[in-house]
Amino acid sequence: MTRKQRRRLIAIGAALAVGLPALNLAWSWWAPGPLPADTQVTVPDGASLASVAMRLEKGGVVRSAFNFRWHAKLLAMGRKLKAGEFLLPAGASESQVLAIITGDNALRRFVTVPEGLPSVMVQEKLLSETMLAGPAPLPAEGSILPETYDFARGESRAEVVGRMQAAMTKALAEEWAARAPDLPVKTPAEALTLASIVEKETGKSEERAMVAGLYENRLKKGIMLQADPTIIYPITKGKPLGRRIRESEIHAVNGYNTYAMAGLPDGPITNPGRASIHAVLHPAKTEVLYMVADGSGGHVFATTLDEHNRNVARWFAIRRARGEL
Repeated sequence: MTRKQRRRLIAIGAALAVGLPALNLAWSWWAPGPLPADTQVTVPDGASLASVAMRLEKGGVVRSAFNFRWHAKLLAMGRKLKAGEFLLPAGASESQVLAIITGDNALRRFVTVPEGLPSVMVQEKLLSETMLAGPAPLPAEGSILPETYDFARGESRAEVVGRMQAAMTKALAEEWAARAPDLPVKTPAEALTLASIVEKETGKSEERAMVAGLYENRLKKGIMLQADPTIIYPITKGKPLGRRIRESEIHAVNGYNTYAMAGLPDGPITNPGRASIHAVLHPAKTEVLYMVADGSGGHVFATTLDEHNRNVARWFAIRRARGEL
């Protein structure tokens, strides 16, 4: 074989190496898919393109999650996924599947309220749902149960808020009926308010009962709760503060700042999830009165001020090591 022939074979091989995968991708985009029958699939609220692609592959809707994700990114459709339940026809190609789950023909749509989302942000979330109609009322703080809700296209935002509030009313009533005895919270409204503080104070599910127990010990002893989120709520209505709390804000006198008064604030400071409500109504049996961050997203607890001060010193040492102070 001559040198010229070898170069030609190398060029052909390179062209095939590039061309065959491209042809495979193009074929998979338009070719009938493996789905044997009409099937309903659900795209969760907030799902990423990668997770949806894997869900479709595992469900036998597409042959390759990688190919589907590649095509969606190529067409800049990855950010246009719609939360909802969709009907996919048998043999739907990747192009058909993508068109359906980014279109407006969902059987049902979903909106998720995460635990600890304040009412002002619930209102904003509903306003951003273009398939809903009408104005979005601002719900009373603490009146919304964090959950995933389905809605029909054209349903009013007020109707969705009503269902969210009805869900909270039902959940709170059920939890209150099964509460532990001898609690310092004497009404469902007080329980809801304390649950909202617990919700904002810890992101660890395993800590909720301990945090609830700590605050209930303080209520029983008439000690100020001193919960940082109650300082922030009057300033932002529950949205992130985005900066450190100022000294003047720690001493501000209002109906929420538990550094300036004993007892519970005037009302909830967010929409607590059912787990936080349950924790308040079934608190840990503990003597702890203090807590401080431990540097891992959780807290370290103490029963005495001396012990707490040592924990605080360790926390400040962690922050200095991180360059935060």
